[in-house]
Amino acid sequence: MLMTEHVRDLLVDPRRHPRGQPHLSAASALVRVQQRLYVVADDEHHLGVWDETPAAAPGGRSSAPLALVRLFEGDLPHGKGQRKAAKPDLEALTAVPPLLGCPHGALLALGSGSRPTRETAVLLALDAQGGTTGRLAYIDLAGLYAPLRAQFADLNIEGAFVASGELHLLQRGNKGDARSACVRFDWNQVVPWLTGQSLAPPRPKAVRVIELGLLGGVPLGFTDGAPLAGGGWVFSAVAEATRDSYHDGACAGSAVGVVGPDGALRQLISLQGAPKVEGIAVRVQGGELLLSMVTDADDPAIASQLLQARLTLV
Repeated sequence: MLMTEHVRDLLVDPRRHPRGQPHLSAASALVRVQQRLYVVADDEHHLGVWDETPAAAPGGRSSAPLALVRLFEGDLPHGKGQRKAAKPDLEALTAVPPLLGCPHGALLALGSGSRPTRETAVLLALDAQGGTTGRLAYIDLAGLYAPLRAQFADLNIEGAFVASGELHLLQRGNKGDARSACVRFDWNQVVPWLTGQSLAPPRPKAVRVIELGLLGGVPLGFTDGAPLAGGGWVFSAVAEATRDSYHDGACAGSAVGVVGPDGALRQLISLQGAPKVEGIAVRVQGGELLLSMVTDADDPAIASQLLQARLTLV
């Protein structure tokens, strides 16, 4: 079992939050760009971002409120049920290499695809320092996701990253269909579609089901992933007692793992305390993996947390 350390709560300035909330409560994906950490919350119209440079705070851990970057116009309903039905459900976030209109790269946030209203992606241009420029583009994911529905009737894309010339999307399993999978697309075919040079979305290059097993009698399912040098990747997974991608369930625990360049599962270890981890970023430090993770408590009154853990590769 892997020990985690609480680094900070994901606090925001309530005067800048559309509901006057002092925190983000449904963190769903995490990505590091230079010295910034970006987090997407599945029930917001904004990204959260903060600086983790040593100058940001003593010890390099900033406690300042996250800045909010608007992705969609308008505000979501306040009621939990109405909000759940209307939200874009952005569950995946990744940094992508330079492309047309984004000479310094971009962030790509993707809807889960678990409902027709959740099939939109947002492309955000970055500047040379890793900050957002304000330039946004919206991509309809329906065509990209259509062939995946033939294999996964309850589609739920929860992680994304670009590595080794491929876009990887992570399908999250549940009690209704326990299969979690990594879907790979040729990045050279993704780029013209993302930038509007091609109307036809690329077809999947490969789909690999990865058996994650059970935790507390509940199937583990992918919640996020991040690339490693050499072609491997790390992931977070959650055992949530629900039979579909729409309804929440009790969390039996979370785990992190490593997949090798060959696509085979190399390591899988549960996290102490059973936090519901839905986002992960990674750095290599002294031969270990420093994992940064964000949580989702499925309760608007509870702040998402940033956790940290160290994992030794075996």
